[in-house]
Amino acid sequence: MALRLFDTATRQVREFTPARTGTATMYVCGATVQGVPHIGHVRGALNYDVLRRWLVHKGMDVLLVRNVTDIDDKIIAKAADAGRPWWEWAATHERAFEEAFDALGCLPPSATPRATGHITQMIDLIQRLLDRGHAYAEGGDVYFSVGSFDDYGVLSNQRPDEVQQGESQTGAKRDPRDFTLWKGSKPGEPSWPTPWGDGRPGWHLECSAMATTYLGSEFDIHGGGVDLVFPHHENERAQSHAAGDGFARYWLHNAWVTLSGEKMSKSLGNIVSIPQMLRRHRPVELRFYLIQPHYRSTIEYSDEALSESAHGYRRIEHFLRRVAGQAGEVPVGAVPAEFGDALDDDLGTPQAFAVLHNTVRDGNAALDAGDDAKAAELAGTVRAMVDVLGVDPLSQRWAEHTGAEADALGRLVEAMLADRTQARADRDFARADALRDRLTEAGIAVEDTPNGPQWTVRD
Repeated sequence: MALRLFDTATRQVREFTPARTGTATMYVCGATVQGVPHIGHVRGALNYDVLRRWLVHKGMDVLLVRNVTDIDDKIIAKAADAGRPWWEWAATHERAFEEAFDALGCLPPSATPRATGHITQMIDLIQRLLDRGHAYAEGGDVYFSVGSFDDYGVLSNQRPDEVQQGESQTGAKRDPRDFTLWKGSKPGEPSWPTPWGDGRPGWHLECSAMATTYLGSEFDIHGGGVDLVFPHHENERAQSHAAGDGFARYWLHNAWVTLSGEKMSKSLGNIVSIPQMLRRHRPVELRFYLIQPHYRSTIEYSDEALSESAHGYRRIEHFLRRVAGQAGEVPVGAVPAEFGDALDDDLGTPQAFAVLHNTVRDGNAALDAGDDAKAAELAGTVRAMVDVLGVDPLSQRWAEHTGAEADALGRLVEAMLADRTQARADRDFARADALRDRLTEAGIAVEDTPNGPQWTVRD
C-alpha cells in the first residue's frame, strides 16, 4: 500500500507523492521558546518523528526542518517580568526544548533555524508581497492585505469576511482582517532595520521565510498542531502563495493533549511539564504513551492511562529480554505487512500497535511452549516494529538515555510486584501487604488492575 496522508487543505486522505522522487521534505512548526516544554508541546514532534522514521524505512531520504521562534510578544514580556534579557530567556528555553526532544528519542532535524537568524529572508519576502500588491506599509508597520488574495480561508475552511486575526486593531490597518508582517519598533524592544523602519517580524512571516530558505519554494509536508490551522498556517499559506511560492503540498495537523477536557496551556495553568514527567517516568515509556493514539486524535492525559501504557511497554521489553537471555541477541527482522499497512493508512499507529502487542503475545506463548525458534523469529519481528516507532528497548539509544538508575529501579519494582503477586496467589496476604507497603514507603504507587499491578513513581 502506498502511503496516504490526511491533507487539511483538501480535507481528504491523499496518496503521498513527493515533489522529488526518493526524497521527502518536511517543515514542522517548532517551539515558541517562552517557557519550559510540556507534553502538549512534544506530542507533535513525536508524531512527525514517527512519520519521518516510516519514510526512511520505506527507503526515502528525508529532509526535516523544525524551526525555533525566538522572538515573540510573550518571550519579551516574560523575560521582562523575570528581569532577564529577552535573548537569554529564549536561549534558555530553547535548550530545554531540545533536551526534551532528545530525551524522548526524536531524531535530530536536518536544520533548526531560528527566526532571528533569518531577518534578511523575511525582508525579501515582504518586498515580494509589496511588489505584487498583496501588502502595504503604514507608519512603520507592514500588513498583508487579505482582500487581495482570493484563495484566503481555504486551509481553515473559513469565509474571509468572517475571520478574526486575534491581533490588536490599529488605525494603520486598512481592513481589520489584515495581519501583520512587520511590527514597527517600540521603546525597549528588540528591533532590526528595514526599508520601512526599525522593527521585528510578525509570527506568520517567520515560518514562510524559513521553510522556503531550507526546502525551496515548494516542499512536501508542513506539520503542526491543530491549533495552528488558523490563523498561523492559513496566513503562512496566503502570504507564500501570494508571493508566488507553491509552498506546502500537504498540510498535516496533530491533535491536542488535554487535561480534564481542556487543552494544556500555560495560561490555564494545567500543564504537565517534561522535566516533571521525566522525574516520574522513563522517557521511552512517555514516548510510547504519546505516539500510540492516532496523531489526529486528542489524548486525554491521566496518570492512570500513562501507567497502563507503560505497563504495556514493559511487556514488550520483558519479552525481548527473555529471548535475548536465551539466544544471546535478537537480530532485527522485517515488519509485518499488517503493521506497514496500518502506518501507510494515514500513520495509523493504533492499528500498528495492535499488531505489535499481538506479536508479543504470540512470542510469549511460543516461549512458554518451549518453541524457542518461533519465539526468536517473532522477537526479530517485534524489534523491527519498535525500531520504526523509535522505542526499541534493546537499542543502545535507550540504554544511554534511560539511565542505569531508572532501569535498575524498574527491574527491582517488577521483581517485588512479581513476589507480591505470588504471595497473593499463595494466600500469604500479610507478605503481599508488606511488599506493597515497602513500595509505598519508597514512593512507588501501585494500582491493581484486571491486567495486573501497575506502578508509577509518585510526586
